[in-house]
Amino acid sequence: MGAYWINTFRAIRDQEKLDAYVALAGPAMRAGGGTFLARGNPAAAFEQGTTERTTLIAFDSVEQAVAAYESAAYQEALAALGDGAERDIRIIEAL
Repeated sequence: MGAYWINTFRAIRDQEKLDAYVALAGPAMRAGGGTFLARGNPAAAFEQGTTERTTLIAFDSVEQAVAAYESAAYQEALAALGDGAERDIRIIEAL
């Protein structure tokens, strides 16, 4: 059926840590079967939305997306990010 990973940054505290995360996270997501559909700052945000960096990644399944999150490669990216940002990650099943 497919799944989408939505990563919304609430606050970026350390750009260098974010840059290190991005360099590692992209390859980790692609290695886990993810396809980047959108990333960057939103063109518009409403209600409680934030205009910080947002990423949308497609996967073949929820299980594949969760496995990508739990992978050693992505955990390395998370370690590089550390406390450099506050984020909200959601994985939802496609319709």
